[in-house]
Amino acid sequence: MADFLQIEVVTPQRVVLRERAEAVVVPSAEGYLGVLAGHAPMVAVVGLGIVRFGQFHGPKRKMAVTGGFMEVSGNRVTILADAAELAEEIDVMRARAARDRALERLRSRAADVDHARAQRALARALNRLRAAGQESDA
Repeated sequence: MADFLQIEVVTPQRVVLRERAEAVVVPSAEGYLGVLAGHAPMVAVVGLGIVRFGQFHGPKRKMAVTGGFMEVSGNRVTILADAAELAEEIDVMRARAARDRALERLRSRAADVDHARAQRALARALNRLRAAGQESDA
């Protein structure tokens, strides 16, 4: 059994990450899933959340993801994400502006406001801010 996983995160636009790590934690439709080397093969739906990866008992890097699929096979974790950004790539000012626009839409009483869409936009913006360390996880 190898001590490392090969992690690859791909979106329709680009390869976001190709890296080795001891552990990865991925948001799934059923909750967060932890994967270590030697994990049984599996496929899971990826939800909105933060992927954490790095040393098992050490610091972890973060990445915001928005939906997709994950496959675990032979010490390889492949995430095909609708959208993904490494924490250090997130434009915090843009994410704050998106959060503020979504909150303004949700407060609006205008008939033409799609509240479900505004809720999804708010969730994505808050997720990006959490990954960048700008919002609490609470």
